[in-house]
Amino acid sequence: MRVLTWNIKNGGGDRLPSIIKVIDQARPDVVTLQELQGFHRYGGRRLRELATALDMTAHLAPSILAQPVAVLVREPLRIVRRTRISWRLHHAAAVAVVPTPAGPLTVVSVHLNPFSPYRRMREARWLAARYATPNGLTLIAGDMNGLDPAGDHTAALASLPALYRKRHLTPDGRPDTRALAAFREEGFTDLWHTAGTGDGHTVPTAFAGHEFAPVRLDYLLAGPPLAARAQHLRVIRDDLTASASDHYPLQADFDL
Repeated sequence: MRVLTWNIKNGGGDRLPSIIKVIDQARPDVVTLQELQGFHRYGGRRLRELATALDMTAHLAPSILAQPVAVLVREPLRIVRRTRISWRLHHAAAVAVVPTPAGPLTVVSVHLNPFSPYRRMREARWLAARYATPNGLTLIAGDMNGLDPAGDHTAALASLPALYRKRHLTPDGRPDTRALAAFREEGFTDLWHTAGTGDGHTVPTAFAGHEFAPVRLDYLLAGPPLAARAQHLRVIRDDLTASASDHYPLQADFDL
C-alpha cells in the first residue's frame, strides 16, 4: 500500500492540475492533503473535481479557524468510518478507517498550528494520546509544522527572518521540538528514521519565499504494528513538485 501526504498551499489555485498530475503519477492508495482552501464551498465542488480526477474517494474535514484537510483512498480500499476534528485544532484533522488485509487502518490527516510552538505542542499531545494504539494499525500524516527532536536545527533556523524563526523556538530561544516529541512519547515512530533516505527536507521548494528553512515539516508517524511494515519512504523532488506547492510531497510504501 502506498501513502502520500502533501500540503498543497491555499487550495492549489491554478496549480491544481500540476498537483493532480503529481499524485496521479505516484499512484498512491491513500493520500492525506492539507490546506484545501475553498474545497468545502459550493457543495464541495472542488473536492469532487479532485477526487474524480484521481479516481479516489475523499473525506474532508473543514476548519473553524483556518483551512480544511482531507483523506483520499483508491479502490479497492474504502472508508468505513470517518471523523472530522476542528474544534481542538488551528486547522483540522480528517480521520478515516480503512479495511486492509492486515486489519483496519486508521489514517489521520492533520495540519498543526503554524504560528505558536506552545499551541502546536498542545495539539500534538492531544492527537497522540487520542490515537495511540499499541496493537492497531494507525498512521498520523501531514504538516506538523514542527522539528524533529533528533536533529540539530540551529543553523537552519538562523537563516530565517526573526518573524518566522520565532515560530520554531521555545521561550528560552532553543529549537522547539516538543510537538514531535509528544508523538514519540505515545509510541509513534517517525518513519523517516526507519525507512527514509537522504535529508528528508520537505521545505522549501522553488515556490516558497522566506518563510521556510531547509527542514522537515511533513511527517508520516506510525504506531508500532504499522511502523514494522513501512518501506521506501521518500520526498518527491522534481521540477513539477518544486513549483506545485511550497512543500514537497512525502511518500511511503507499506507491506500490508
